[in-house]
Amino acid sequence: MKKLIILFITLLLITGCSKNTNVETYNMFYMDTYIEVKLYDTSNSKEIFDGIDEIYSSYHELTDRYNSYGNIKNVYYLNEVLKINESVEIDSKLSEVITYGLSMYKNTNGYVDVAIGNVVDVWKRYRESENGVPTIYELMDSGSIKIEDITLKNNIYTKSSDVKLDLGAIAKGYVTELVGEYIESKGCTKYLINAGGNIKVGDSYKSTKYKIGIETPFNTSKVYKVLNVENTSIVTSGSYQRYYKYNGIIYNHIINPNTLFPENYTESVTVITKDSGYADILSTYLFLLPISDGIKYVNSLDNVEAIWYADKIYYSDGFDKYE
Repeated sequence: MKKLIILFITLLLITGCSKNTNVETYNMFYMDTYIEVKLYDTSNSKEIFDGIDEIYSSYHELTDRYNSYGNIKNVYYLNEVLKINESVEIDSKLSEVITYGLSMYKNTNGYVDVAIGNVVDVWKRYRESENGVPTIYELMDSGSIKIEDITLKNNIYTKSSDVKLDLGAIAKGYVTELVGEYIESKGCTKYLINAGGNIKVGDSYKSTKYKIGIETPFNTSKVYKVLNVENTSIVTSGSYQRYYKYNGIIYNHIINPNTLFPENYTESVTVITKDSGYADILSTYLFLLPISDGIKYVNSLDNVEAIWYADKIYYSDGFDKYE
């Protein structure tokens, strides 16, 4: 499930920084996403920015399923080059991402499935042509989507079928969490990472918290909710930027592995929790659930809140602490 690029509008509604606050900004484009990082009151910003770029760049290449990069054994290699029943040693960083994805399959009752690449490819072709809708038979015949066909142990990857990986639902959040950890390891606790629909912030650089605006689906020049946050992550999944319309029906890019079709319970769902990787997983999972089921699930979790934009706005029980 390729995560769409949602351009979260980052609103510092109290404009400017305090007189003594120094802010430095770095921009990148990785993982199909414009990424902006702001560091506040730090003396080693160049070193940190260089490290951040290296992290995003390396994971961009490793998790890319559409391009090869020299001799790197990335997702493209595993999907398109590696033969069935052959094994290959992969970079430990990629191994850790895939392992995380495999574990999340169980934790989300199969809704977040890194083995759904063959079905994603069919929907991508239809979305790009904006003509027609695949039949269930076409989707079922696209290739294996059995996660059991993937074996990964001690960085050795093997596939027992033509199964294809798609890490789009997990990679950006996973890497953004790593970047936040890296920034803090360098002694900088006041920062903001804006990686499209993935936001991570540290300590606030002023007396008030960061003010993050969530854009209105299908009317992205407007913000429908402003969040007051610090030391947390905010991730949105939505249907309104990567989709096509056919016979009056919107078909988005977020595919339910159980039905092989997109869901339209909500136009967007935004998750707030400490870990960006976990928030990324949850936003996809919740998008695929009926809203009432999603609210019940979030309310059962500790330190997680969510907001849904549909026929009206829905909230988890403790969401108001961020308003």
